[in-house]
Parts: sequence; C-alpha cells; structure tokens
Amino acid sequence: MHRYRYRCTVCRTTSPVVHQLDSLEAEGTAHRQAVHGGHIPDDELIGEIDRLGRWYAALSPLAALHARIADGLSDLRNEKAMGHYWWASTGAALLIGGTAALILLLVAAAL
Repeated sequence: MHRYRYRCTVCRTTSPVVHQLDSLEAEGTAHRQAVHGGHIPDDELIGEIDRLGRWYAALSPLAALHARIADGLSDLRNEKAMGHYWWASTGAALLIGGTAALILLLVAAAL
C-alpha cells in the first residue's frame, strides 16, 4: 500500500497520510486554493512516504530499500497502519544482509 503526503514549506504544514494519488492531488489543490489563492508555493513537497513518515526521495538508497522491504512486510499484517513492526524491520535487514553475503560469495567463487 502506497502512502503519500503533501507538504507546504511556506506554511510549514503537512497533510495527513493519503493512500491514493487522486486524494493527494486534492489535498494540494485544496491547500493552494484556501491559503495561497491558487498559487503554487516554492519548494512544496509532494511524494511517497514510508510507514515511518519519511520521504523516500530524502532517504539514502540503502535506507530506501530497507524501508520499502519493511513496508511491504508490515503491510502483510495491517496495510493501513503507520510504523514498522519489529519483525518486518529485522526481516528487511536480514534479507539485505543475506543478499549481500550471497553476492560476495558468488563473486569470490567466480574469482
């Protein structure tokens, strides 16, 4: 389940989490109409967030990979909630570490 947020850096406000792109566009449009008279604020942020509320675009590639895997595992239990389950975060770390070890083993065996 994808989660999205709209952030106006001028007003320093952030929308609630929405799960549809149409709802995200409606949040941004409603804010711009109500507060800014329809104008688009400079440096506004619109995008996908993880279950912890962090913007994927602001994360490092490894942290974004971990967040996507942990989000997917957490969504198995409750897809509308926020926050990672401890087992999902641990499972994501083990999966990434195991994959890295397997690649290292294959490269070492090839040499």
